[in-house]
Amino acid sequence: MATGRATVLVEPNKLETWDVPVVEPEHGGALVRIVLGGVCGSDVHITTGQAGIMPFPIILGHEGIGRIEKLGGFDTDYAGVPVKPGDLVYWSPISACHRCHSCNVLDETPCENSRFFEDANKPNWGSYADFAWLPNGLAFFKLPDGADPLAVAALGCALPTVLRGFDRCGPVRLGETVVVQGAGPVGLSAVLVAKQAGARDVIVIDGVDSKLEVARSLGATATVSLSDSPEERRRQIYDIAGPSGPSLVVEASGFLPAFPEGVDLTGIHGRYVILGLWGAIGTQPISPRDMTTKNITIAGATFPKPKHYHGAMHLAAQLQDKVPLASLVTHRYAIEDAGKALDAVHHGKVIKAVIDPELSPAS
Repeated sequence: MATGRATVLVEPNKLETWDVPVVEPEHGGALVRIVLGGVCGSDVHITTGQAGIMPFPIILGHEGIGRIEKLGGFDTDYAGVPVKPGDLVYWSPISACHRCHSCNVLDETPCENSRFFEDANKPNWGSYADFAWLPNGLAFFKLPDGADPLAVAALGCALPTVLRGFDRCGPVRLGETVVVQGAGPVGLSAVLVAKQAGARDVIVIDGVDSKLEVARSLGATATVSLSDSPEERRRQIYDIAGPSGPSLVVEASGFLPAFPEGVDLTGIHGRYVILGLWGAIGTQPISPRDMTTKNITIAGATFPKPKHYHGAMHLAAQLQDKVPLASLVTHRYAIEDAGKALDAVHHGKVIKAVIDPELSPAS
C-alpha cells in the first residue's frame, strides 16, 4: 500500500514524522494531495497542551489546500460545483454528523458528534501531511478559477473565524470605528473584513511593528503599540473614536489580559467580540458594572460553519489582486520541520507559516 508522510503529535510537545497509509476515499469523500497546510496559533496551543488534552496520537493541521487525487462517487463539491481529479480544493476541517439537534435545528457548529481529529493510525484529514483523506460530511470547495492558493491560505482559518464572528455577533456597520486587539491572522482578517465592510476607522493594537505595517496594508487606518501603557493606548484610541468610544472592539490577541482591556475600550452602546481566546484557558477580572453603565454587549464565536470557509475562499480570491494577501505567507516549512514552524509561530517570527510537502527538511 502507498504511504505518505505526516506530522504526528504523540503527546504534548512530542512530534514525530510517520509514514501513514494512503487510503481510497469513502463514498461522498475525497483523497487530496496537500499543496499547503496552514500553521495556526491554535496548533501551538494544541501542541503544548494549553488547549487541553487531545485524543492522541493526532496528525496536526486543520488548514489545508489540496489537489484532488480521487473522488468518492461524486463529481461536485459541497456547493454543487463540478470537480474532478487535479482540481484545487479548500475544506472545512470539522466533520459534522448532520443528524443531531445542533446540525438540523440550531444550524450551529460544532455539533454533538463533530469530529475535529481522527486517530493518526486511521484515515485522516490533518494537513501537516502529503495527503488528506476527507470523509463524507467534511465540506470541501473548489477554488475559483485563477485563485492563488497562497492568497487563500494566507489567513487560514482566521478569515472564516472572523466571518463566523460577525455573522453570529453582528456585522461591521458602515462608518463605525473598529478596534482590533492583535495583528496575527485573526486580527488581520478582522481588519480586512472591517475595511471592506465600510468601517470609518480601523485601529489595531499590537507589539510588533512589522505586524502593524501589514495591518495598514490590509486597511488599518491607525495603529497603537503595546509598548505604550494601557492608559496611553486608551487615550490614543478615544482621540480617534471620540468621547463615546469605539462601537466595535474585536479581541484577536489570544492573550488573556487583553480581555479586561477590551471591555474597558469598548464604547457606549458598543460590542466586544471575542475571537482569539479559544486556546488560552483561564480567567480575568472585569467589572460587571461597566457592562451595564455603558450598555455594551460581549459575545464570542468559534468553529466556523462550512459557509464561512466558502465565503472566506471567495473573498480572498476576489481581493487577491487588490490586497497583498499572498505576501502574508512569509515562511514555508517541510513536513519534517513542523516543530520549527510551530516554534516560529509561537514566538511571533512569522506573519503566516505553511507546511509545504514539496520542501525537503532543513539541514
